[in-house]
Amino acid sequence: MPVPEAPAAHGGDSLTVAVRIKPGSSRSRVGGRYPGPYGPALIIAVTAPPVDGRATEAARRALAEALGVRRGAVLLGAGAASRNKIFYVGGVSAEITQMLRQLRDG
Repeated sequence: MPVPEAPAAHGGDSLTVAVRIKPGSSRSRVGGRYPGPYGPALIIAVTAPPVDGRATEAARRALAEALGVRRGAVLLGAGAASRNKIFYVGGVSAEITQMLRQLRDG
């Protein structure tokens, strides 16, 4: 499955992040690797249920916090009704890219 391109608003300084959501977990956690349909995905466990987009929003917030960016910099790109999602992170630097690799790959 091809990865959707970043929106024009994020321009060239954006990062595309494949994510696998685990809703309804006992605690929230960001880290781990899942071989998803968009390629290696970052696992995000959230306590929110998969109802009315609550798990997606919780995952968006958790990703922003884990990468140290503001919540508005993280946009959902694909997978609103799926556990496999694509998020776009704007305003990235080499440090954020490295942090993502560490979270996903250990």
